[in-house]
Amino acid sequence: MPEVAKLRSLIRWRPLRIDRPKLTLRLNLTPMTKLSILPDERSVALEIYLFQKDRDLSKLPLGRKQKGLLRESFAQDDKRDSIELTDGDRRLLVQRLDVAAKASGSETEMWRMKAVGIYDRCVALRCNRVQLIALGKQQPLSPFCEGFLLASYRFEKYLKEPSECFPEVLLAPGLSEEDHQELQSIAEAVSFSRDLINEPLQSLGATDLAERIRTKGTECGFTSEVFSKKKIESLKMGGILAVNRGSLDPPSFSILEWKPEKPINERPIVLVGKGVVYDTGGLSLKPTPGSMDSMKSDMSGAAAVAGAFVLAARQKLPVHLIGLIPATDNRPGVNAYTPGDIIDMYDGSTVEVLNTDAEGRMLLADALSYAKKYDPELVIDLATLTGSAAMAIGTKGLVAMGNAEKEEMDALVESGDKVYERVAVFPFWDDYKDMLRSPIADLKNIGGREAGAITAGKFLEHFTDYPFMHLDIAGPAFLQTKDGYRAQGGTGVGVRLLYQFLKDRK
Repeated sequence: MPEVAKLRSLIRWRPLRIDRPKLTLRLNLTPMTKLSILPDERSVALEIYLFQKDRDLSKLPLGRKQKGLLRESFAQDDKRDSIELTDGDRRLLVQRLDVAAKASGSETEMWRMKAVGIYDRCVALRCNRVQLIALGKQQPLSPFCEGFLLASYRFEKYLKEPSECFPEVLLAPGLSEEDHQELQSIAEAVSFSRDLINEPLQSLGATDLAERIRTKGTECGFTSEVFSKKKIESLKMGGILAVNRGSLDPPSFSILEWKPEKPINERPIVLVGKGVVYDTGGLSLKPTPGSMDSMKSDMSGAAAVAGAFVLAARQKLPVHLIGLIPATDNRPGVNAYTPGDIIDMYDGSTVEVLNTDAEGRMLLADALSYAKKYDPELVIDLATLTGSAAMAIGTKGLVAMGNAEKEEMDALVESGDKVYERVAVFPFWDDYKDMLRSPIADLKNIGGREAGAITAGKFLEHFTDYPFMHLDIAGPAFLQTKDGYRAQGGTGVGVRLLYQFLKDRK
């Protein structure tokens, strides 16, 4: 546009004066972008200015005439939401945030997604150092930085060379120290969860998963105890052992704990994560192609619980938490459990196995039974449990159900809306129990073609005697293509949801 051309010729750079905090907090989040709130002596490749109201443009480090032309350029084109200017080897991007359509009414999600577009622009321009300035008061700097950081995640451990250039540092001097710390913790926790999901079985078996989480706990401040196969056998956790029978590798059972000095809850909240590190379906072998390719992600529930503990410890949440992670792979070899087997579970119940690909609920059942010993205030499990849930709502949200008080479920839904890990609540009527009746055992492990996600939840409920919520994350846990700041591969869904839910508790 002519006006933009004039701006390019008239632009004169002036330093923007900002009161800067005296403290910086840095984490090694490679290959994610690092976040800083301190000035940096090295040059910035791109300066990004965010504004919502035209009057905010007066605060740009430009002359009066240049700012007038800039304001005129935005006014002449209602669909224009950004203008990029250059001056030699320096770049300035002015981004308007109030013209994009709001994503399902969520302004914060709109800002996260807007950050993704700018992140992609930084990659295209090969800008390795970016500074972000919000013009005016009450600008959405925190969610914008969150979207930028999460979009920068790459799993490149096994690449000979990095796939692309991406911003190394995001300077955001307008952030408070509190927001800066929280954003870095979120980025670290989600990155850790995604890394676990993306690791192939060859380097992340059940015992490897337990050890990775234990090591991370030592770093962050939560404790982790790991039961060996011998201990699991002594406890008679029949569900875990049955699934593990087809594998040459031992199972594990991890117990995580975060207990602050003055927790707000007298009884702990227990988080349970399905840790099937790879799922072939067992003797009920999954069909191919496609159905087995991403099954390293069948431990996404375990990864979400681990990530939530990282966040709780980093942010010192005043909530006493217990985490339970039963883990194994599910293979058709050795002495694999078979359709028709009757399994003695940890709580003494018997289960008739009709499908060995319904293995996640067998692990979770033993963990949910074990949770009773903590007399919990609330138990939440997360699992990539059923294709039924994925077919019902796709990748755009997760399915929830349970017998906890309505206030608890409402709070979970509200937390999901805040972080845009949206929750679809399914009915949990007792009628569905009838679909799990077995003539030769206390219950069977599948309920039939109809209402598969719900009958799986009712199966799990059998092993509880406390307020319980079940989250089926099968749809959004692993993506074949990138979706905004949700990376291709493991997404880490559930980490931010659990953190927000726990953070909002009174």
